[in-house]
Formats: sequence, structure tokens, C-alpha cells
Amino acid sequence: MPKVKACKICNAIYEEDKCPNCDAKEFTESSKGRIVVLNPEKSEIAKKLNLKTKGNFAIKTR
Repeated sequence: MPKVKACKICNAIYEEDKCPNCDAKEFTESSKGRIVVLNPEKSEIAKKLNLKTKGNFAIKTR
């Protein structure tokens, strides 16, 4: 099973070589918390965290 990475730029959680949201290659393997956004237009949490796309996001990256 591949290691899960969190992007240091947009906090997206992914398994590929680069971030699918912002194409950055800066990542960390240690993060705290996880948010799953299914509908960013209606989600109050996504609005507070300024998330515009759906997916898995880390709350805090180190």
C-alpha cells in the first residue's frame, strides 16, 4: 500500500507523485486531521477553509 502524502501548498491528500490539485511536488507524510469535502459550494467548512474543489484534505501539515 503506497504512503499517503499531504501537499504543503493546498493540503490535499494524495498517493501520486505530484499533487492533483496544484501540481506541486512539495509534500509531507505527517499531517493532522482529515476533511472530506463532497460539495464545496454548499459546505460551510470548505468555505471557512477556502477549499474550492472536492476531495480529501489535511487540516494541518508539518
